Amino acid sequence: MTGFSGSPRVLKGALVAVKPLSPASGVIVFQYNPDTLTRTVRARTAGAEGDKTEALRLKGPPDETIRLDVELDAADQLEAGDPDAESSGVYPALSRLETLLYPSSAIVIANEALTLLGVLEVIPAEAPLTLLVWGQKRVLPVRLTSFTITEEAFDPGLNPIRAKVSLELSVLSYDDLGLLSPGGALFMAHQIAKESLSTKSPTPLGATGVGI
Repeated sequence: MTGFSGSPRVLKGALVAVKPLSPASGVIVFQYNPDTLTRTVRARTAGAEGDKTEALRLKGPPDETIRLDVELDAADQLEAGDPDAESSGVYPALSRLETLLYPSSAIVIANEALTLLGVLEVIPAEAPLTLLVWGQKRVLPVRLTSFTITEEAFDPGLNPIRAKVSLELSVLSYDDLGLLSPGGALFMAHQIAKESLSTKSPTPLGATGVGI
């Protein structure tokens, strides 16, 4: 029996690294959406500690950290006879994630060649702009700060066929990227949407028994 036809379509969360030369290698769609997503938001206040004249001033948007666990499982692909899953398990998905923290091998080799030629100033590799896509209301520029991979099952070639990845992301704001940059503009759009949502269904102050 098929599922209820009126069931809402569940959107998939994803990490998307903007790689113009290799767009497919930068898309990591979550196979299963995590049950929980933990956000830590820390205020950025102005002035020295104890300076009462600056107590309410904000230096900029808060620092926000996001933590979530992502599960990967090649069981369905193996059952369907997917050749990539049969040869590599979930290794391709893990590799797409891990290479977000690696400088490009082409740039590393080119920089080494420049060093051997006597070029002293070598520009460090730059990571691609990475976005956390979590529904239409949250498309955020992020920095992948760390992750822990737990490989839980393997095929005969020792390729992982099931894994859990614990991700830690730092949200990048217009203070980090610049307001006119693509990432900074996305963050500002997110902030404007958040301000709009904050005005919906307000609770009357009278419900607290306190008046101003």
